[in-house]
Amino acid sequence: MVTSKQRREQSKRHLERQLEARQQAEAARKRRTLIATIAGTVIVAVVVVVVVVLAAGGKDKKKPAANSTAPSSPAASAPTSAPASSAPAAKGPSVTFNGVTVKGAADLKGAPGVTSKATKDPTKLEFKDLVVGTGKAATPASTVSVQYTGVLYKNGTAFDSSWSRGGQPASFPLSGVVKGFTQGIGGTAGVPPMKIGGRRIMILPASLGYGAQANGPIPANSSLVFVVDLKTVS
Repeated sequence: MVTSKQRREQSKRHLERQLEARQQAEAARKRRTLIATIAGTVIVAVVVVVVVVLAAGGKDKKKPAANSTAPSSPAASAPTSAPASSAPAAKGPSVTFNGVTVKGAADLKGAPGVTSKATKDPTKLEFKDLVVGTGKAATPASTVSVQYTGVLYKNGTAFDSSWSRGGQPASFPLSGVVKGFTQGIGGTAGVPPMKIGGRRIMILPASLGYGAQANGPIPANSSLVFVVDLKTVS
């Protein structure tokens, strides 16, 4: 026969087991909550990092290249090979000067055809005005916009042309290009500056170009030819 004391002991143990079970359940719930909180925080952090990386990548893609309209060959950066011109070809008579022949020499609405068969390298800057400009004159410190075609003096191989980039003039400060380009447009001793509206043949010795340093498709010690149309001066 179960006594009152025994029943009280059984009730007490039953209550203790229930309390222990509740404590274990509460501890398990807290662990799950903590794990869920940590996981949520990690997920949020990962999402934020991904969003920031994607946003930064998008900005880099949209950001235009510095000085993208400047000619790559006269400037200090490496030139790019000139693809077939997308601008119309210049029309009219050809002019030959010191081994350089320019087709459509006086047609400023089209890209001139430039060939060259040099017999010897020049020792100084040589030039010939195909069209004499009547506008503002450039100086070595000017910022200009020009149309230009560049070929190797030795064999006429084209290495760069603004005409091949949709026929849009290139703009740049003359202080940031090779010396021969600065002097050929801005003027120097024995070379008058170009004026707006003019077209000029410029033959640069290697010393006024890239010298003994090869630059992309331009070999080392190369004399260069540029046919330049001066559009604006500032």
